[in-house]
Amino acid sequence: MAIAPDTPGSRYALSLRILHWLVACIVLATWPLGLLLEHFKDEVKLDFYLIHESLGFLVLWLMLLRVGFRLTSGAPEHERNWTGTLAATVHWLFYLALIIMPLSGFLATNAFGFPLIWFGIIPVWSPVGPSRELGAFFISIHVITAWAILGLFALHMAGFLYHHLIRRDATLQRIL
Repeated sequence: MAIAPDTPGSRYALSLRILHWLVACIVLATWPLGLLLEHFKDEVKLDFYLIHESLGFLVLWLMLLRVGFRLTSGAPEHERNWTGTLAATVHWLFYLALIIMPLSGFLATNAFGFPLIWFGIIPVWSPVGPSRELGAFFISIHVITAWAILGLFALHMAGFLYHHLIRRDATLQRIL
């Protein structure tokens, strides 16, 4: 039986809001960090790579949890018009991209011969062996997905502004 996903105050709604903001904060820290990694001095670069990779791997697991919530409990109803269709599409593309991006980064790191030690504590099994070609393939997917996430973020913000400033509805209150 599905829980009413947009029942204000429900544990489901609270869990999704927490996951939403947790993933948003991590991505907003990890995305620019990844962009700047090549500019760090060599003596600290690996430390920042570890932070970037560890946070990305955390995003992967949080997004899998979030998708699990959505698949087992349903999603809030979107309006049955073009804005609702666009909102639902952007949400599902976000989910897909926020799984593909950390997964491709993790696989690229493995393929380039660097196993992940999550937050410097937990060794994570490498599903791929060293392969420069495979690493280049996965890093290409990682970079393309990063830019796709930036575009989806812009659409997400445009939708938020549309609801808050033009429609003046309760969308903002629902996600806070």
